[in-house]
Amino acid sequence: MKQILIFSFLFLIIDIYAYQSIKTAYKDSSYKSIIAYAYFGFTAFTLLFMLLSAVNDFRHHGNIITKYTFGLIFSVFIVKLLIVIFLLLEDFLRLGKVGVQMYHGENLGISRSEFFNKILLGAASLPLMAFIYGMMRSAYNYQIKIIKIPIKDLPLEFEGLKIVQLSDIHSGSFTRVEPLIEAVKTINTLDADIFVFTGDLVNDYAYEVEPYIPIFKEIKSKLGNFSVTGNHDYADYVHWENKEDKIENFRIFKKQHEKLGWKLLMNESVRITKGNAHIEIIGIENWGHNLRFKKYGKMNEAMAETHKDSIKVLLSHDPSHWDGEVRIKYPEIHLTLSGHTHGFQFGVETKYFKFSPSQWVYKQWAGLYQKDHQMLYVNRGFGFIGFPGRVGILPEITLFELTKA
Repeated sequence: MKQILIFSFLFLIIDIYAYQSIKTAYKDSSYKSIIAYAYFGFTAFTLLFMLLSAVNDFRHHGNIITKYTFGLIFSVFIVKLLIVIFLLLEDFLRLGKVGVQMYHGENLGISRSEFFNKILLGAASLPLMAFIYGMMRSAYNYQIKIIKIPIKDLPLEFEGLKIVQLSDIHSGSFTRVEPLIEAVKTINTLDADIFVFTGDLVNDYAYEVEPYIPIFKEIKSKLGNFSVTGNHDYADYVHWENKEDKIENFRIFKKQHEKLGWKLLMNESVRITKGNAHIEIIGIENWGHNLRFKKYGKMNEAMAETHKDSIKVLLSHDPSHWDGEVRIKYPEIHLTLSGHTHGFQFGVETKYFKFSPSQWVYKQWAGLYQKDHQMLYVNRGFGFIGFPGRVGILPEITLFELTKA
């Protein structure tokens, strides 16, 4: 309750301050009273919704309406936050002008600019529309990334080997089924030799994936489907009444992988042989170097049965593991496949420019990275969590083709 009260207080400060822009822009409008009622009516609705969300745990048990409602509230809040930032800049300028006036013995005061605030509100509508579009269309706008992976000692038998990666399904967040069916059909057209999933199958509860098992179990590959755990799969963000319930949830979670036909690698490896050549898929439990994520992974166990002469592909959910341990202690690993960041589900990506707030937290946050002979690929994620959409950073299906360097 204390956290709710603190959030409500901070929310109201931002809300009231952002309203100054609307009040200035429409101070001469005959509709200013209606605008004020509508603005603060939405404020009251937001606070009530957040209170009910905390009491009824909408995060885990909310329906489609509550998910989209949260998305709308989040979008409007971000826009208000942007307005507040620009209002603060305007107020600093006004304060400076007042200081100059007082220095010259004047004290006329500097009022808010009606023109500036109309421009500000017009500009603020653009990110709001982008967020709404991100919920309605971009959340399921899957992008296929085809990545060539050159490996110096790649055996001829594995030339052209295709590995398809998904990450961060977050099945508890889905609001639609049809796009998932089409996505699986698309995945199967890629003709994967190996399929891998790099963690966060659910948001918290094992039952979240149950309705989607018939869909995802249709993913086909020639040599096997493999997966690992992500930070959300352990249900660490749930308040459990007792430890046994959490243990049971994780037991069911592992059984869900059996139903999917995906081999869950828990600090272990699988050796795939073609002729006299070998490739090893190594799977580690979640190991986070950033933000104090728990380190469930045990690389010494995962590497225990690997062979010196084989090509090694590591599945590790959190990309910070690459700098935190992999590159330092395990130079024999050729390629690490990760996810986790979602690219923050928000940003800008063009051929020449890439930005996301995710890069303020993660050095490697989306795409391919290389240091000496080792490579890391960070998948942008298949699903979403929190905000039920994506803006700029679209969901991803990745196809890797191994080739001799």
